[in-house]
Amino acid sequence: MKLKKQDILNALKTITAPGEGENMVDSGAVTNVVTFADEVIVDITIRNPSLQARKKTEVEILQTIHKKVYEKAKIKVNVKVDAPAAAPKNEIKGKAIPGIQNIVAVASGKGGVGKSTVTANLAVTLAKMGFKVGVLDADIYGPSIPIMFDVANERPLSVNVDGKSKMKPVENYGVKVLSIGFFTKPDQAVIWRGPMASKALNQMIFDAAWGELDFLLLDLPPGTGDIHLSIMQALPITGAVVVSTPQNVALADAKKGVAMFQQDSINVPVLGIIENMAYFTPAELPENKYYIFGKEGAKHLAEDLNVPFLGEVPLIQSIREAGDLGRPAAMQTATPIEAAFEAITRDVVQQVVNRNEALPATEAIKITTMAGCSAVKKN
Repeated sequence: MKLKKQDILNALKTITAPGEGENMVDSGAVTNVVTFADEVIVDITIRNPSLQARKKTEVEILQTIHKKVYEKAKIKVNVKVDAPAAAPKNEIKGKAIPGIQNIVAVASGKGGVGKSTVTANLAVTLAKMGFKVGVLDADIYGPSIPIMFDVANERPLSVNVDGKSKMKPVENYGVKVLSIGFFTKPDQAVIWRGPMASKALNQMIFDAAWGELDFLLLDLPPGTGDIHLSIMQALPITGAVVVSTPQNVALADAKKGVAMFQQDSINVPVLGIIENMAYFTPAELPENKYYIFGKEGAKHLAEDLNVPFLGEVPLIQSIREAGDLGRPAAMQTATPIEAAFEAITRDVVQQVVNRNEALPATEAIKITTMAGCSAVKKN
């Protein structure tokens, strides 16, 4: 028997391809039909990539042609899969906190590189720019944010929000702060396994009355461990900032920190790398720069990893002194320290804006003027 192409098409109009709302011919799923005597070849493209869908499509075509056209037809079905493009990386994970637009994790591969100092100074600089800012001290085993904000002796109050009791963050310098340090004695060591630490963090995150925030900065512990994974599972992290010194030992660990955020299973955008303790300039020799820990190591690392370099912070005694006294150095006016942190903070904000325009976001902000830096909700 000589098969006719139109008979084959009419038969195929009685069935639908997986995921299509109309029959496989009118939907365009059938791309070609070739007949020769009692042989027929059907080319079809489906969107469902599963093996089950492919097999079901093939069987339905065979059965329909045999039943409606010719029961002894020799049929070959070529099933091609044209699945929708995969969702972009860096999808938002975790449960968003109402009122918080951007959550930025500040991390480091190793301890002692000044991550908490950078976090504190970023926070106060953002507040000076007019943003609403919060800091969550996620370094369970070595909380230092309360000291840096001069609130070590404070305790969060309990407030009623929509009938539920919530922790009210301690506030100073226009920044809202929560830390495990508020709930332990100064000489008390936190000796907890991972699940206990993660539970405490979740309470500070979701049982806190953060209110409206443009930025919540997370001061993460050093390394790439359980706390980091718990945070990223619990919260929709907008992006991460990695802090390192120029020293090779620190750079090796910073590279691991960047790699952690870039893993396929995590996919948190890396906003950039900050180089702390970049150089030392004596007060009596303001034109001299001494590269004690190496020169531009973090900058070169950023270039190698193809992530933004957000700037460098010099090694200045007053930065350390200001942190110990509980008044972040970026609050000083008309100083090189203030200028350095303002430049870095502007870059961080710009990277957040770029990230929110290019990738799925919580609720993006637009910077209307970099001088006033007013936050405007994105429509």
